[in-house]
Amino acid sequence: MAETRTDRLEQYRRMRDFDRTAEPRGSEQAAGAGNRFVVQRHRARRRHYDLRLEHDGVLLSWAVPKGPTLDPSVRRMAVRVEDHPLEYADFEGTIPAGEYGGGDVIVWDRGTWTPGEDDPAAALESGTLHFDLRGSKLRGRFVLVRRGEQQWLLLHKKDEHAVAGWDPEQHLESVRSGRTNEEVAANPEAEWHSELPADRAEVRLRWDPPSETELAALDELGAKGTWHLNGRDLKLTNLDKTLFEGCDDREPVTKRDLIRYHALIAPVMLPYLVDRPLNSHRFPNGVGEPGFWHKEYPSHAPDWLRSWHHPNAGTRDAQDYVVPDSPEALVWLANYAALELHAWTSKVDDIEHPTWALFDIDPGEQTSFDDLLTLARLHRSALEHLGVTARPKVTGKRGIQIWVPIERRYTYAETRDWVERVSRAVGDVVPELVSWKWTKKERRGLARLDYTQNVQSKTLVAPYSARPAPGAPVSVPLEWDELDDPDLTPDRWTIRTVLDRVETVGDPFAALLGVEQRLPPV
Repeated sequence: MAETRTDRLEQYRRMRDFDRTAEPRGSEQAAGAGNRFVVQRHRARRRHYDLRLEHDGVLLSWAVPKGPTLDPSVRRMAVRVEDHPLEYADFEGTIPAGEYGGGDVIVWDRGTWTPGEDDPAAALESGTLHFDLRGSKLRGRFVLVRRGEQQWLLLHKKDEHAVAGWDPEQHLESVRSGRTNEEVAANPEAEWHSELPADRAEVRLRWDPPSETELAALDELGAKGTWHLNGRDLKLTNLDKTLFEGCDDREPVTKRDLIRYHALIAPVMLPYLVDRPLNSHRFPNGVGEPGFWHKEYPSHAPDWLRSWHHPNAGTRDAQDYVVPDSPEALVWLANYAALELHAWTSKVDDIEHPTWALFDIDPGEQTSFDDLLTLARLHRSALEHLGVTARPKVTGKRGIQIWVPIERRYTYAETRDWVERVSRAVGDVVPELVSWKWTKKERRGLARLDYTQNVQSKTLVAPYSARPAPGAPVSVPLEWDELDDPDLTPDRWTIRTVLDRVETVGDPFAALLGVEQRLPPV
């Protein structure tokens, strides 16, 4: 038991092809002073239960074909398998078919364990380990007894927690999600990306909004306090500070309101932020005073907030970026007065190739909203003619954008060139509405079709981000036919009204998620 954590995970790594499998590698830095245990029900080539005990920086692991039991009269075979990384303790999802352990996994039980001996390493070496489990399903004194090189027996002792006839197959739900293996396999909430460090390997596919109890707790906080969200404690400050002034019939918006909005919109907004570096527009004193752009990952950020180091950053550029990946991250940003969120169009695992091609219809001083709609509809016709799937989005201010999902095969320069050719074809139809000049003064109040946003260092406002204006307007995705709605305005929805829209019509951009298309010749 004297090997390092790295040495002890070598067998685990040798048995997996991390170019393909979605399991975590195991990070070198993970701490190992805890006493967690987990039992994962794993449907692979054969169904079994994996018993894992945290010790000395790894998860000591046994495969128990019939599962642990509280029945002291039953002896279960347990096969010692390779130690697993600590990050595996919370893994619930799927492993790709054809890979080692391919199948679905749930967190069947978890809690803490206490060894019955002063030196559990010596007890394992001698072949008998007594231990107490305190979990949701498994409790009481257990013992592992070695019966061969890798063969062990798992028994429950006769104590106050023993239950005659107790069968794990009658308790099939995950203690993490309440779901069964079948439900997880049919609709996994997360996947693992082995090319990332293990503590970042889990990529959520969907998120749950805060519960009514959690929202009530937010409302009950004073001007500052700690909000418990999704198992994480978030320290919040200045909750009653006004960030957005009211306008027309819109009430002022406080930091508490923005935090609530970020938590509620997270399941819809996060797919456009996950795995992407973030530029944020911060307004610590509210939108009534000038804000500033913030790119660098702050030194006071919590350890759990994901970051990404830009390997090609210049000496004057931001070196490390925030990468939002959870509702808690969006809440942290709101508390940090990051009102406006701009994510990169490429992902951290392939920063040179964007996944979005962007059209930015930027109105001039003389551009009416009807003119803007004319330009947007012409883009709609052009993209339909080219057979390209896309959707428009109002910006929450005056403009309209069009987002096109693309394969990760094009450079930024190639993407920008294609967008420019489409935009110039549109501009040729209505030259009286468009200027190609760089400065606003030279444009004479005309609109600009800004293809230059397709650059690695440039970003557009993320879907469902608030904008720094009175009333807290929001940038909202649209269906194409909504461009014909006579009631449409660029700032029609606010953080107080857009949730009702999402509840009613859903997210139009959801149809673009996962779409990878080639850019046709123009």
